[in-house]
Amino acid sequence: MSTGYQIDNPAGSYYLTFQVIDWIDVFTRKIYRDIILESLNYCRRNKGLEVWGYVIMSNHVHCILSANEKNLPDVVRDFKRFTATKILKTIQIENESRRDWMLTRFGFAARSHKRNSEYQFWTHENHAIELITHDFTCQKLGYIHENPVRAGWVEKAEDWLYSSQRNYLGSAEKL
Repeated sequence: MSTGYQIDNPAGSYYLTFQVIDWIDVFTRKIYRDIILESLNYCRRNKGLEVWGYVIMSNHVHCILSANEKNLPDVVRDFKRFTATKILKTIQIENESRRDWMLTRFGFAARSHKRNSEYQFWTHENHAIELITHDFTCQKLGYIHENPVRAGWVEKAEDWLYSSQRNYLGSAEKL
């Protein structure tokens, strides 16, 4: 059973965190980060997902999302299922030096939850927090964009390529 916060209002905007089980640093590789971006784009174009902000870190993704069809839980479920499947398949077919170790960890996590099959990639929690006020939304968006700065990866938030900060500044293509 999930211990994280739930999406209680499917028509709302939420701050969400998707974390890889055991905090495995999967997104240190570009190929896996690109799967996340491609999937967000697909959901935006085909499922009515509104992406208000995001950052891809080494082992988790923070984002602010809503859904035009007032079905955010369904879109999030589909996004996580698709990205998990695609990333796991990519790990298996690409020249991944950590393949055996990662698949062992993902397999071990899957055995802990009966709703998983062979592997579990994402934790079941999304730590969903509904964004009610403008100030709180701005606070969470700032937190998202400053994450790579706090991690010491860049000096300025707009220098991190896998964040919506550049979109807000007009220096990148919109997601």
